Amino acid sequence: MEMKKQGAFWKGAIILTISGLIMKILSAFYRIPYQNIAGDLGFYIYQQVYPLYGLSIILATYGFPVVISKLISARLEDKDNQGAKEIVFVSFWFLMGIGLLFFVILFFGSHAIAHAMGDERLSKLLSVVAFSFLLMPFLSVARGYFQGFANMTPTAVSQVAEQTVRVSIIVLLSLLLVGIGADSYTVGAGAMLGSVIGSIVAIVILLYFLRNDIKSVFMQKWMDIPGKRSIIKIVIWQGMTICVSNLVLIFIQFVDSMSLYNLLVGTGFEENTAKLIKGVYDRGIPFIQLGTVVATSFSLTLIPIITGARMRGDHRFIEEKIQLAMKLTLTIGLAATAGLVCIIRPANIMLFQNGDGSDFLAILSLSILFSALSITSASVLQGLGITVMPALFAIIGAGIKYSANLWLIPRFGVKGAAIATVFALFCISACNIFVLVRKIPSALPGFRSIRSVGIAGLGMVLVIMLYMNMFQHFINTEHRLVATFEALSSVGLGGIIYLILIFKMNVFTDEEIGAVWKGGKIPLIFKK
Repeated sequence: MEMKKQGAFWKGAIILTISGLIMKILSAFYRIPYQNIAGDLGFYIYQQVYPLYGLSIILATYGFPVVISKLISARLEDKDNQGAKEIVFVSFWFLMGIGLLFFVILFFGSHAIAHAMGDERLSKLLSVVAFSFLLMPFLSVARGYFQGFANMTPTAVSQVAEQTVRVSIIVLLSLLLVGIGADSYTVGAGAMLGSVIGSIVAIVILLYFLRNDIKSVFMQKWMDIPGKRSIIKIVIWQGMTICVSNLVLIFIQFVDSMSLYNLLVGTGFEENTAKLIKGVYDRGIPFIQLGTVVATSFSLTLIPIITGARMRGDHRFIEEKIQLAMKLTLTIGLAATAGLVCIIRPANIMLFQNGDGSDFLAILSLSILFSALSITSASVLQGLGITVMPALFAIIGAGIKYSANLWLIPRFGVKGAAIATVFALFCISACNIFVLVRKIPSALPGFRSIRSVGIAGLGMVLVIMLYMNMFQHFINTEHRLVATFEALSSVGLGGIIYLILIFKMNVFTDEEIGAVWKGGKIPLIFKK
């Protein structure tokens, strides 16, 4: 019976991990056609407000559902089904209070917040985003309810549907609004409306799955439920710590929203020029997100296994899988970072129509490795039951980013913001890894593995740079189709060289390969 429960937990956690990866890929991908449609000015407008919407998504996807599901699972262990439903009822009304607070602040304070961002025309976008916080409570408790019953399908389906509808509406509505000549701020408000509609679709899906339990869950008497204060305390404390750990990139973006444009204007840039520069700078967000998703895609699938092993008390297994997760993140993260730095200009032209800002986007690309290490190490710590420290480090990292922006942007312009992002993410990842190593001394791969990964990365970079120099010597790469071929062919060649070197130098053991590669068999070309 216990083995069956562990199997259900593992399977459900993998489902949520996969749906989460799909969400992240869609979240990174749609920004590319949006920038192509709305331009750099439109992209600046959207990205100024996006971090606040991203906050509502994190609250409704990660922190609160996880904590609520744990509380429900504990009640079910005691065969207290009514108690599980009471947790949902109390959590819903408490989170509704939080959602209403955020709504009031954003909706009625939209002009003040827009003024603080330096662009009062952003107020209409902020007013639209405010409605997402009214939808957050139901999304959180419904997902937590099903996860508590070990039914991950409703959560996964609602997450993927929400993101798919959101991305589709953003792209289609933007095309329509640009086509009829709407101004960039109206196009941005339309994009934010698409995000709210995506959340409404997710609620409809969850209501369908919940249709037989709506009355018993939501129609209870508040005064008749015991232990409300303890439930609220756990939900707010544990939920917020998990949420904050997942808000690292949102915090970084929010700091830039509040400071980058203002600092550029303050150092002498004309307002429209500063907006366009911020829009070009924001092209780095999809690069970082896509690179981070690639770098963490294999390692994050190991986190539910680590959590399950902790529940079993299998410490040796935990150590092996944590080291594998960190090794995978380092290996893939270094390749994604170094490769993107090499091909940043043709990739910029391929995705965003021109090579503007390639110099500071190359600096920003260095964030991928540290972002990936930060996310993986924080997830591992959460799997080990350590939630407060990663949240604290995320907040400290945001403070470091803000302070570095204030110091570096007046001196180096937008390059200073890129350097500040890299430094902040480096500090967050270093702090997480320090705590992880204190807890699990063998968490990091050995020196030999790290050295081999570095040599493979250097070999890949040399091959890519040689190939690109030869390519550019014969062909004008400013044309978008040519740049696309250059970028993709460089990625393919560099990736093959990197994999060959990684496997030839035995960075991964046969057992580790078997854990992430079906059947443990790799193509003959990569074998020693």
